[in-house]
Amino acid sequence: MADVVLEMRGITKRFSGVTALDGVDLSVEDDEIHALVGENGAGKSTLMNVLSGVFPHSEYEGQILFQGQEVSFNDIKDSERVGIVIIHQELALIPHLSIAENIFLGNEQASSGVINWNRTVSRSHELLKKVGLDEHPNTLVRNIGVGKQQLVEIAKALAKDVKLLILDEPTAALNDEESNRLLDLLEDLKSHGVTSILISHKLNEVERISDRITVIRDGKNVETLTRGRDAFHEDRIIKGMVGREITDRWPERDHEIGDEVFRVEDWTVYHPQQEHRRVVNNVNFFIRRGEVVGFAGLMGAGRTEIAMSLFGKSYGQKHSGRIFKNGEEIELRDVADSIDKGVAYVSEDRKTYGLVLIQDVKNNISLANLKRVANGGVLNSNEEIVQTEAYRKRLSVRSRGLDQVVQTLSGGNQQKVVLSKWLMAEPEVLLLDEPTRGIDVGAKYEIYTIINKLAAEGKGILMISSEMPELLGMCDRIYVVNGGEIAGVLTREEASQESIMKTIMTHQKQLVKE
Repeated sequence: MADVVLEMRGITKRFSGVTALDGVDLSVEDDEIHALVGENGAGKSTLMNVLSGVFPHSEYEGQILFQGQEVSFNDIKDSERVGIVIIHQELALIPHLSIAENIFLGNEQASSGVINWNRTVSRSHELLKKVGLDEHPNTLVRNIGVGKQQLVEIAKALAKDVKLLILDEPTAALNDEESNRLLDLLEDLKSHGVTSILISHKLNEVERISDRITVIRDGKNVETLTRGRDAFHEDRIIKGMVGREITDRWPERDHEIGDEVFRVEDWTVYHPQQEHRRVVNNVNFFIRRGEVVGFAGLMGAGRTEIAMSLFGKSYGQKHSGRIFKNGEEIELRDVADSIDKGVAYVSEDRKTYGLVLIQDVKNNISLANLKRVANGGVLNSNEEIVQTEAYRKRLSVRSRGLDQVVQTLSGGNQQKVVLSKWLMAEPEVLLLDEPTRGIDVGAKYEIYTIINKLAAEGKGILMISSEMPELLGMCDRIYVVNGGEIAGVLTREEASQESIMKTIMTHQKQLVKE
């Protein structure tokens, strides 16, 4: 039997009288990858914040033993000193600093208060080699993609002599190739003595890489599954998470597809800083009423850039092309103009573009349609409460009430608030960019059901997703995007993971020839 490296006993944590963790136990063995799964708001991140010292010892009840010794942390520095390092879902890198500067930020290679830059760069080279990242340490973080930034975070953890690595949704923003590379790295780190705790909603990844899986539901332990002893597949994990079996991941949609509601012709956009770099090139597509249209493509293909540039020119410069709604040409000059003309965009980056984090649930939901809850330009507070509460309940936002500050919600519940905001704006066309990112399987089904209801109401929906099974399960047609261009379009019958990848590869060869 392997040695136990971590024991958390009877951990209880409350927020303003609400119990987030109720006597949770967790045991992690040496040299294992231990997954922590549960629905949004179940308490996974809260438990890891207790472990890493984000919540100091005085703010919770229970006991933590690490490598056989009882420990109590008052901040992250305390936990890092003993080798426990957490990498949060929202990466803690400074984009305007170099990779080397980020790796050793707060852990500077200094002598007598003077940073030794030769040693900093040299050690960074070694750490980047360990994580398989072929970038010069002097490269600015802003100039590398999200997948590479995740590897920088892991290199940063290794620089602190990590013994227990906690990763909170590390692959949420990565494509399949980048995700597989990261999972391979975790297995390699395991072989070199690094134990990991993995929080993830991507259950196929959990199933692939984990030695054991602990399920938490409503702030309590449900069970721990062990590979080779217990059933170790997605359906079994889902049953533990939601308390029931989900027989169908994709709700059935009995709908009629109507006339065209939205069309884009010859849409071209240039990079916001590099005026000669074309990012979106001659894009053409259309959406009909009651239709869910997908945008498939690898990370960096240009899907988000297309959607953001259409939504009031939120991205890029030198926009050209034509936009039609219900057969009439329109111009979406800015965000307010887009909202007024019935076009909404749900951003993949909810914390930057989707929410006002320091505001409460009510203010966030009503933000895009204050006219609906105002009389003569004066806000009707009672009507705002009635309307926003209706949407909070409709999307099952798990919060103490409308007055809870949004930044204290789980990631999935934050995403539901964003969706509530745009549904309250009553758009005819919804551009949904990664609408289920960071959301558990049960909540995903709820979002899919909402999307289907919106389609049944005759709305036109564009759905961007990095999860191909999600697109295949939800979409009537799928446009394949590559290099900022439409590489092809597939009907529901034609679409498969293989046909999408074949379309991308064929188009990639054409781009190389050009």
